[in-house]
Amino acid sequence: MFERLTTGWELAKESFRVLRLDKELLLFPIFSGVACVLVMASFAVPMFLTGAFDFFAEQSDTTTGKIIGGLVAFAFYFVNYFVIIFFNSALVGCAVIRLKGGDPTVSDGFTTSMSRIPQIIGWALVSATVGMILKGLEQNSNKIGQFIIGLLGMAWSIMTFFVVPVLVIEKLGPIDAVKRSVSLMKQTWGESLAANFSLKIIVFLASLLAIAPIVGGVFFLSNQATVVGFGMIALGVVLLLAISLISSALNSIVLAALYVYAVEGKAPAQFDSNLIRQAFAPK
Repeated sequence: MFERLTTGWELAKESFRVLRLDKELLLFPIFSGVACVLVMASFAVPMFLTGAFDFFAEQSDTTTGKIIGGLVAFAFYFVNYFVIIFFNSALVGCAVIRLKGGDPTVSDGFTTSMSRIPQIIGWALVSATVGMILKGLEQNSNKIGQFIIGLLGMAWSIMTFFVVPVLVIEKLGPIDAVKRSVSLMKQTWGESLAANFSLKIIVFLASLLAIAPIVGGVFFLSNQATVVGFGMIALGVVLLLAISLISSALNSIVLAALYVYAVEGKAPAQFDSNLIRQAFAPK
């Protein structure tokens, strides 16, 4: 556990050095977050104004209600996945440019994603379909079934780890991209994502530190210290948002570095080759 955490920490530090050279990469997670909120509003507001929520509540047990509800849910999943994949592709595209010695711009990221629209649409359809299937199975399973579904979801995440950089760099369709992702995983590190795990642990610990001001703010509010309480809560929220943005960018940079190493057999100049080699634990 400690070695994995150390590996993740070192990867995070080297990725942060790359991020310092291209701070504009942080814009992509911001754009993605704003777009996801707009997507949610574009579904929720019309449904609220037309009374669709009441309709689905009344017809939840009927075949018609289930079909229409399923179609609406799938549409939401698809659009949401499209937005996330679009901006992730832009971020990974910029990261690869930097790792190969270039100097990417935000425009480069958008150009990359726009040129991969067919691949992004295809992958969004696959992701939405798999996501809905797993969600449906989980909701209709007992505790043991939910655990098994969770394992299936984890296996899917491992299989598709390299899909976005494959879409961006190799321009493959969704099915071929999954096959290519699995191939890259097997030939290089196997199936245990130690780097991904340890980076998540680091983000979790950082989030706990960011939550501390919020807890303190609630304490001060309960003791009538309104200004201090709201100030500490605002600080905590800002820290959580900053951690979310930075961790998203760092994850994409690490992903791009691992992809470059998997394809070319050598680590990018910005990363230590031994560290990249240790990023995944052996089978």
